[in-house]
Amino acid sequence: KHYIVSIILNCKIFDTKNVAVEENVTLNCIRDRLWHSTNLFWIRLVSQSFPEIVGSTMSYDSPIIENIHHITTKQEPGTFVLHINGAQLSDTAVYYCIKVRQRKMTFLKGTFLQVKGPDPGITGVTQDSLSNPVHPGDPVTLQCSVVSNSENRTCTEDHSVYWYRAKPEESHPSLIYSHGNNGNYCERSPEAASQQKCVYSFSRNVSSSDTGTYYCAVATCGEILFGNGTKLDIEVVQHWDLQKTNTIVFLLCVALSISLIVIAFLIYTIKEKNKTSGKKSYFYIDFLNSIWLGHTHLQLICKVKYSETFASDHFFTLF
Repeated sequence: KHYIVSIILNCKIFDTKNVAVEENVTLNCIRDRLWHSTNLFWIRLVSQSFPEIVGSTMSYDSPIIENIHHITTKQEPGTFVLHINGAQLSDTAVYYCIKVRQRKMTFLKGTFLQVKGPDPGITGVTQDSLSNPVHPGDPVTLQCSVVSNSENRTCTEDHSVYWYRAKPEESHPSLIYSHGNNGNYCERSPEAASQQKCVYSFSRNVSSSDTGTYYCAVATCGEILFGNGTKLDIEVVQHWDLQKTNTIVFLLCVALSISLIVIAFLIYTIKEKNKTSGKKSYFYIDFLNSIWLGHTHLQLICKVKYSETFASDHFFTLF
């Protein structure tokens, strides 16, 4: 068998109700005892959850009272009442009163109930970004600004500020510092005396393991407010070791000395040889060298040219 259910919506009977924590709430839904074979339901709809039936009754007069936790549903003359005793933040939801008769479902009333906790009066939590590159060993100061307005504040509890670090390789952020409830620096706005800005600073000398995104969290009146986050990237610069550099310079000096000795010996040998043959020889020496201390390739070339026509060359290449 196939059943067809007819659903009727009336947008004109949807309203919004704002209450404070621990405040009592009463929602009314019309009921006519002359409706035959009719059931009435109160349904609560919370985001990301299935609808929940919090109370039901028949249309005719009945003394039955239903209780679910701190929610009570019962009949009163001409109405089906839902009463919440001491509303909690978890009671924030959409409440529907539904009439069901045979295969016809009618939404009689809808109410969005918003339960608000004590207002800490905090209007913003911001963090400054780092503009200059950071290297290991550098001192870094992170700042978090908390802006509040005392006119909107209904909670007398002081706030505390915490610093968290989030890293890609870690599944959860880690707590690294707590300020308690004292700001490093607070000032009131010259335009409005009720507005105040407190700046919280966190400083440390960083290492390569401190890379990550740092968040300041403000905890007050049962709420936690997070800043926009400050990303810290550590630039690791490769520096040559001083001892290694001195060793390379020493070896280059030795190589240069040896090459000069070899050149001098070569010139002497050629001159002696030419004396016996009676020929005159002309010499000049070209030194071509290229040295990069940041690479492994070091090159030193010495070229000696001789004879009247410069027809023959000797090349000595070291490294």
